[in-house]
Amino acid sequence: MAAATYAGAVRAGTQAASRLHQRLGLRPALEAGGGNVDVFGAIQAIDLPLLLRPLQGLLGAFLINPVPGVLVTTQRPMAIQRFTAAHELGHFTMRHEPSLDDESILRRMPMASAPAEDFQEVEADAFAVEFMMPRWLIQLHSARQGWTVDDFRRPNCVYQLALRLGASYEATCWTLVRHRLINAALARELQQTPPRDLKVALLEDYRPQDYRGDVWLLTERDAGTRIDGSRNDLFVLRLREHSGGGYLWDIDQLKSSGFAVVRDALEAIDGDGIGGPVVRRVTAAPGEDRRGSLQLDERRPWETDPLSRWQLDFDLTGPEEEGLSRAERRRLLEAA
Repeated sequence: MAAATYAGAVRAGTQAASRLHQRLGLRPALEAGGGNVDVFGAIQAIDLPLLLRPLQGLLGAFLINPVPGVLVTTQRPMAIQRFTAAHELGHFTMRHEPSLDDESILRRMPMASAPAEDFQEVEADAFAVEFMMPRWLIQLHSARQGWTVDDFRRPNCVYQLALRLGASYEATCWTLVRHRLINAALARELQQTPPRDLKVALLEDYRPQDYRGDVWLLTERDAGTRIDGSRNDLFVLRLREHSGGGYLWDIDQLKSSGFAVVRDALEAIDGDGIGGPVVRRVTAAPGEDRRGSLQLDERRPWETDPLSRWQLDFDLTGPEEEGLSRAERRRLLEAA
């Protein structure tokens, strides 16, 4: 039975999400390797049947007959698919009645609008927000990136946080409000800068065919982490390079990992004098193999041992396609 008040529904959904985090042991893995909460992996881990379909007029559904199961649309970006899946997972976890969920689950997020009348839906919304974007995960990414609360006044910082959380830019703005890291007025101000403008600024003079994909700004702080994105995403690598000592990043390693280098430039670092380090800024697009590991070495061309090494794992195979989720397909392949 759903809570009887709005505040009680938000509290119940938040607590249920925290309990499932603990049950699945999600926090230690994210603290070790970064990345976002794998919503579809969690659904697979608890053996909740899930199918992806090109739903008409719906983002998702929670069904209980003949057995509990969920549906998620294939007709939305990955961030929306993830939030929808988390919402349906909330319905299942909290033993709700069946639910057909449309775009309203995006409009009535508990921190973005006036309280809703249907407290079952409020519980599922609150569950989804807490499951995908708990405060500790925001703090984890902030500590790794060196972000402070003041940095969340900048749209480009909030956009990069959204990518690392696997959430939409708008949802991230309102989640920062929920966690009292910014106020509602600032959240509305941040949303005056659309993500497309942030992508254009990051790509500088490079112009892709379209701006449907996201643009990840990756630095030394992202070393050893995991990036989960979509097929049209682009990487902007911004790495300090000690070229004055003859050390260069081996950009050919990008190409051998299946990436196409579409822009390669240097930025001077003020204050270090002639011969000091510079910043290598490389824009790269994924090839056909969109899942794997990326490693770059900074070394002198005539030497084997690198001065430094930068590595991360990536999965750019989203969004989810029709049928079983990628997590379920991987499980079946491993069991075969």
